[in-house]
Amino acid sequence: MSIPFYRITISERIKKYRRENDLSQKAFGRLVGVSAQAVYKWEQDLCYPDIFTLPRLASFLGCSTDDFFIKDEGTDTKDICI
Repeated sequence: MSIPFYRITISERIKKYRRENDLSQKAFGRLVGVSAQAVYKWEQDLCYPDIFTLPRLASFLGCSTDDFFIKDEGTDTKDICI
């Protein structure tokens, strides 16, 4: 049985939204209730939003939480440790 592998796209969505709306990390953080440092870390893929923040973030970005994850068909799941 093959286990699907998903790529996380939160950082890409946040960067795109901020740039399209001319928002600083600080301004975006204020809108979603986090610090500018948290936004920086998300955009750099250093960490991810708290699970409780994801629905609010998705609502703000106009997407569903499922949209933060893209199925990666090219990954060989035999190399992934679970």
